Amino acid sequence: MEKRNYILYPALALGVGGLASWLISDSLKTIYPQLEKPKLNPPDFVFFIVWVILYLLMGIGIARVLSKGEGNTDKALFIWCVQLFANFVWSLIFFNFQAFLVALIWLGFLWLLILRMIFVFYPIDRFAALLQIPYLLWVTFAGYLTYMIWVLNP
Repeated sequence: MEKRNYILYPALALGVGGLASWLISDSLKTIYPQLEKPKLNPPDFVFFIVWVILYLLMGIGIARVLSKGEGNTDKALFIWCVQLFANFVWSLIFFNFQAFLVALIWLGFLWLLILRMIFVFYPIDRFAALLQIPYLLWVTFAGYLTYMIWVLNP
């Protein structure tokens, strides 16, 4: 069971990310290129690479936590699922609905969920918690990008 988690949870995270990408693909092709973006906006290919890495880290993190079998693993799994769902919904709000202010607020909620996940993971598996720091940093940067897109595209 334990080894299977190292395949199951990264695959689940990647699958949720893939589903979100599929659902927003039309907006990514037609609407997103027309938006005014900030100077620090990375090239499009960077987003794909970063998100694949982050989804893998999310999945490995929860697999490590669950493999410990001690502490509050139910709570850890719950917060992991909630943040993954919030991550999924953000894509729809931002890209499909173009509700940039709502997306910014939602991103703040996601940021808090990720921080909570780190604190829940930490007593169970410190390394699993540390694996989530790049995710928290990227979502912080995404907050800047979202804010700037909101400001630049009234």
